[in-house]
Order: sequence, then C-alpha cells, then structure tokens
Amino acid sequence: MPTGALSQPAGAAEKPEPSRTGKRALLGWVLFDWATQPFYTLVVTFLFAPYFVNGFMADPAHGSALWAYATGIAELIAATLAPVLGAVADGGQRRKPWIAVFSVLIVAGSCGLWAAIPGRTDLVPVVLIAFGLATIGAELATVFTNAMMVSLVSGRRLGTLSGLGWATGYVGGLVSLALVAGLLVADPNTGKTLLGLQPIVPLDPVTREGDRLVGPFSGLWYLVFVLPLFLFTPDRTVKPHEARAIRAGLTQLVRSVKDLVRNHGQVALFLLARMLYADGLGAVFAFGGIYAATVFGWGATELGLFGIVLTIAGTFGAVLGGLFDDRSGSKLVIVCMLLLFIAAAIGVLSVDRHHVLFVLPVEAKLPGSAPFSSAGEQVYLAFAILIGLASGPIQSSSRTLLARLCPPGKTTEFFGFFSFSGKITAFAAPLAIGAVTHLTGSQRLGIASSLVFLIGGLLLLLRVKAK
Repeated sequence: MPTGALSQPAGAAEKPEPSRTGKRALLGWVLFDWATQPFYTLVVTFLFAPYFVNGFMADPAHGSALWAYATGIAELIAATLAPVLGAVADGGQRRKPWIAVFSVLIVAGSCGLWAAIPGRTDLVPVVLIAFGLATIGAELATVFTNAMMVSLVSGRRLGTLSGLGWATGYVGGLVSLALVAGLLVADPNTGKTLLGLQPIVPLDPVTREGDRLVGPFSGLWYLVFVLPLFLFTPDRTVKPHEARAIRAGLTQLVRSVKDLVRNHGQVALFLLARMLYADGLGAVFAFGGIYAATVFGWGATELGLFGIVLTIAGTFGAVLGGLFDDRSGSKLVIVCMLLLFIAAAIGVLSVDRHHVLFVLPVEAKLPGSAPFSSAGEQVYLAFAILIGLASGPIQSSSRTLLARLCPPGKTTEFFGFFSFSGKITAFAAPLAIGAVTHLTGSQRLGIASSLVFLIGGLLLLLRVKAK
C-alpha cells in the first residue's frame, strides 16, 4: 500500500480516471515491481552481496560488516526521506519526474558495482557508495509508484492490484536469477554456469567479471522494464499552490500519527510489532546467502540454486499460509510462522564447516564437490527451506491482519502506515549486524543479532487483540 497514503485523510484518496487507466496503464505500473526486484534478488540477497564479502574483500568478516553498514545507512537515509516524499507525492506534484530522478540512482548505482575488481581494495568506497545510491533510489522510487495506485483503480481493487504487482515482482526475481545464474555467471572452479554451459558472454573468471556483471545487468533490466510505466501509466495534472499542498500533507501526516497512537492502540501495537519482525526477516534473508558462501565456499551455481529453492518455498508457503489464515485467523498464522522462522534461523546459524546443530560433527565440504553434497550443506538447505516456507505466510498474513484490525474509513490511511512501518527502521537490523560483526569478528554472531528483532516483534504481537 502506498507510502504516500500516509499524508491523506481517510477517504481522501484520488479518484481513478477510468478513461486513462486501461490495461496498458495498469501493466506499466505492475512492471515496476518486475523491474526493481532483480536488484533485491541478484544484488542484495543471492549473488553480488556474497561475492562482495567472499570474493571482492580479503577478510569475509570485515566485508560482511562493511556491507551491513552500507545497507543500514542507505536504508536510514531512505527511511528519513520517505515520509517527507510521501507528503510530496500527495501534495500536488507530478510523480514521474521524481521516479525518473531515483531511477537514475538505481541504474547508475547498479552499474557502479562493476568496479568490484578482486584485490582493488581502493575501490571499496566506490562500490559501497554505488550500492547505497542504488538502494536509496529503489526505496524512494517505490514511494512515488505506490502513491500512483489510488489514481489507477478504485478502492475495492487496490488489494488485487497490489497483490498482482507483488507476485509479478516475485516472478521477475526468479526469472532474472535463473537467467544470470544459468547463462551469465560461471563458477570460478568449473568455468560453467548453473546449467553446465559456457557463459553466453565471454567473461574473465580471474577478475570475476561474471559476478561483477550482476550489477549492470540489474540496472539494464530495470531500465528496460520501467519504460512502460513512463510510457503508458498516467501521471496526474499538477495542482496549483503546490508548496501549500505539501505543507498541508506534512501537517496531516503528524495528525494521522497522533490519531493512530491515541485512538487506535491495537493497530499501533501491531504496526510496532511488525516493524521489528520485518526488520529481522529482511536481515536474515539479506545475510543468509553471505553466511552460506563464507561457510561452504558457495559460488554462483550453489547460490543460484539456493535462491531458486528459497523463492519456490516462499511461494508455496504464501499459498498454504493463506488457506490457514482463513481457517484459523491471521494472528495465529503469524505467531506460528514466526516461531518456525526463529527456530529455522537458529538452525541455519548452528551450521559451520565442521558442525551442525552447533555440536554434531560432520565432514567438511570437499573443494569441487557437487552442490549440496555435504551433510552440512544439506542441513543448512533444509533449515533455509523452512525459512522460505515461513516468510511467505508472515508477510501475507500481516497485511490481512491489518485489514481485519482497521476500523471503517481508516483502511487507506492505516495501510499507508503499514508501508511506512516496513521501511522506517529497516536500517536498524543491518546496522546491528554490522556492529556486532565488527566487534566480534564473527559473521555468525553478527547475523544472530537479528533474532532480537524477531523475538521482540513476536512478544509485542502476542499482546495484540485480534478477532
């Protein structure tokens, strides 16, 4: 739901213009999720981040700390600007020029990741700044595209449009991962891609051009698939007195926050709980691949397979979670899945090169062996699949629970807070991981700090009174 809805009074959403919002217009909006998801899938989670920590950087623990700091700082900047820009989005200005500005950051930042040449430690600041710019651009462009929803369809179809965009993004991430891992990025040990082929583009394995190409590929993918949004999805006509409208939007934002806290305590409590466990969720996903690459020496082949398996598991989990949600209630589903997620995250962290479940000895993975052939890898993958199965229901049932908690006439406004709460502290868990990793020199302890956010969110959620 649009962040921009934060600054609107209940019921003040823009009315869609049916003559301007045909199928091409809706397709253009939906394809924005398809355009942006590969950045999160390929760069943030499964391919480039593990390469940065274990290929570009000489010390994995130091690399993990730097990556966490860069993620946290970028998310902090985005979270600080998001409510102000949300008011701008509702204050009368056109949205496409803002999306264009942040699109430049996405493309330029993604292409800047090509600079991550192994051994060139002098380029570390360049790579981290490029990653930060791309992250800020992706987060803030989403503020304005979300705000466009209410002018495209009626209130009764917002959920359908939002769900379609989410699903399209999921598929886009999966397709891009399959293409890159299957056709472009080769394992440095074998020189073959995930499909056992030579890369379709000649790339130098010594300088890890395949891994570095992930950034420019994500930027080019975004540039191509965001074009329908600019070409077919209508922007609105600029309103007069824009500065006055923006000030009014910011004033309404403050009033809405006060009303939420004073008069809708259960909704506020749920949003606070969700804010915490969403941070923990995102951190485990962002750093799980990094940890696996460090422990098992996974390359593009294993990481590509790992990402595909987790994405499929998340899809099945979301479907099954929806069925249980209708039968047993949203809160129960979230609580059960959070417990499963926490247990599985501990299980993942219990695996290292020579042990599973912290104390059970296993044989280390042999260099050049088949993907997931060692006992440690298999245990890690099993726990990771549980994480994927749990994450889908947590996210989908969170949205459903809010819909059931919302009083009449407040749905649009409170879903704006829902979007806001998912971003405002997204920097906290990565910064905590970075700090703990830096202080202890241990990736495992650093990632374990995300459990504090998950457990804190669960404890607050238990206090929410839901029908």
